Amino acid sequence: MTGSPHIRELFDLTGQVALVTGGARNLGFDMALALAEAGADLAITSRSLDRARESAGKIAADTGRRVLPLELDVTDEEQVKAAVDGCLAEYGRIDILVNNSGNIISTPQTAQIENRPYEDWLHTINVNLNGTFLCSKYVVAKAMIPASRGCIINIGSIAGVIGRDRRVYEGADMGGSTVDYEAAKGGVIALTRDMAAYLARYNIRVNCISPGGFFRNQPESFVAAYSESTPMGRMGIDGKEMKGPVVFLASEASSYCTGHNLVIDGGFTIW
Repeated sequence: MTGSPHIRELFDLTGQVALVTGGARNLGFDMALALAEAGADLAITSRSLDRARESAGKIAADTGRRVLPLELDVTDEEQVKAAVDGCLAEYGRIDILVNNSGNIISTPQTAQIENRPYEDWLHTINVNLNGTFLCSKYVVAKAMIPASRGCIINIGSIAGVIGRDRRVYEGADMGGSTVDYEAAKGGVIALTRDMAAYLARYNIRVNCISPGGFFRNQPESFVAAYSESTPMGRMGIDGKEMKGPVVFLASEASSYCTGHNLVIDGGFTIW
């Protein structure tokens, strides 16, 4: 790309391949769909191959792009290697990696640090932080360093940016955020910065997106309390608010951006 590119060129992902872990539902699905809408072919993963196939079919039908479904538990190193190899066998390249896989086990009885089972702590760290490391390691080693190019987008959280006021969960019968989730997502943000510093020499950019809370029919008391704590007065909207950020960070529109944590939270973390 020479001269002054048109804005549409900067956001165009035609000819590129994106691997989106946890791309079969929720924010992962939204981001995968957005990358396909911008022109990329995809591989999307889920721990359930049937779920991955179903979502891949929807994205392919909506966009006309090729979408490869893959079964993947990001905590299993052999499965990570197999998924990366499968994507490379299908497409011959991986230009974009979105490390979206992650979850949390949280109940009203076990969310507090004094009640937190150690096995739940280990599970959260393993899925959210170790999985991001493993997927990055093998995509970088097998695809991006050999090609001298690439873009990695890690999914953090506002939980990795600020401590959470647990009073928003009062009366809602929700476990909510946990100390291990905060630690894991803080680790993802720190990992992003260090990977960006190291991998820049290989023409690989590494950035992070940290979303706030998204509305998914949570209890009314929680939605009201959370919205009251947010300057924009509402929660995030599925199907919309992660699409623009992921395409921006995956594309030439952000060509001079690396090591950045893009917070998408309606202002939740600014006060």
